Amino acid sequence: MAKKKGRLDFIKMKEAHEQVAWVTAYDFPTAQFAEAAGMDMILVGDSLGMCVLGYQGTIPVTMADCISHCQSVRRGAPNTFCVGDMPFGSYQITNAEAVANAARFLKEADMDAIKLEGGLRTAGALKAIADAGILAMGHIGLTPQSSGPLGGFKAQGLDPDSARFVIEDALAVQSAGAYALLVEAVPPELCSFIAKKLTIPVYSIGAGGPCDGQLLISSDMIGMFQSFTPKFVKVYAHVGEEITNAFKEYVNDVHTGAFPTDEYCYHIRKGMEEEYSQMLKEYE
Repeated sequence: MAKKKGRLDFIKMKEAHEQVAWVTAYDFPTAQFAEAAGMDMILVGDSLGMCVLGYQGTIPVTMADCISHCQSVRRGAPNTFCVGDMPFGSYQITNAEAVANAARFLKEADMDAIKLEGGLRTAGALKAIADAGILAMGHIGLTPQSSGPLGGFKAQGLDPDSARFVIEDALAVQSAGAYALLVEAVPPELCSFIAKKLTIPVYSIGAGGPCDGQLLISSDMIGMFQSFTPKFVKVYAHVGEEITNAFKEYVNDVHTGAFPTDEYCYHIRKGMEEEYSQMLKEYE
């Protein structure tokens, strides 16, 4: 079994130009599969709102939701570095509340770090969390929790003016004391520039490369999330189709009487058939 990675390992990987591979997981079995595959890191993302809970976005996700799913993932991946995603409203009100909520991920769910969205606008909360001794990752570019002000789920930094804002956010995240940064949906040229500019690891989700690693939503990459597939996702399996086909076959078997057959049934203990029959007659 591979040794669980930590912050210093990720810094060494950046220095050695080794890519970090990580995915989201929201439950025990997915976490087990990720750990068995040798995943470097797991994010218990607030994307669980869409991928698991059926919301239209991430805004409705609560701290209780996140903590519960983080606990499941930790049980499934005890030897993998796991990051808990702080939901909307858990760090925007006061820095003190941000620290308290960040601490819950460590105390109640045994996460190794937390992630929060925003650069300049959330640098205060990020710094407070980092100063409290909690590993904190920043998240800039397309930030789903603030997709409204961004004009929707749209790529960022596509022109020089908007790219400046992304760079300033990246610098603010590093200055605030983050141990790493996630950059979402920006041009690869911009992500690569930021990865070279910053001393902390910089990871991409839909931001190309080269940088220090890649993240994908597990539900997207295995074909479990059926509503849409982002442009940047490579689909490695079509699990959703397999499950639907299996369910269809089961429905047909039940409707036609093809299931259950004798091989799927438990039987009366040998030698007790007559006694069993007599017992049933007592209730006729």
